[in-house]
Amino acid sequence: MIGRLNHVAIAVPDLAAATARYRDALGARVTAPQALAEHGVTVVFVELPNTKVELLEPLGEASPIARFLEKNPEGGVHHICYEVEDIIAARDQMKAMGARVLGDGEPRIGAHGKPVIFLHPKDFCGALTELEQV
Repeated sequence: MIGRLNHVAIAVPDLAAATARYRDALGARVTAPQALAEHGVTVVFVELPNTKVELLEPLGEASPIARFLEKNPEGGVHHICYEVEDIIAARDQMKAMGARVLGDGEPRIGAHGKPVIFLHPKDFCGALTELEQV
């Protein structure tokens, strides 16, 4: 069911500083910031030959990333995202296997304009897992 690794997301307290670090220190190509109000984040993507790194900054105090940064003030790995061909079939399979789909269980549109769902970290070895339809 799962396809390739789409991205690893890192929560950061200062998106501009993190962007500069990846761009200037590592020579990475970084996209322009994109505010995603529905998800409560502003993101950039560090584009690599085989995948991406998503840098996330809270968009408002109610952001789940703000809560994450309260516990991890320097930031850290927030989630991992895998590609799937059919998000509804993947969701239904996850539910049938007892995995918890976060939120109301309905896919939402993610940063790439494609449907995504998130799976509870306790069901995936402590890692918050995002599935994105490709």
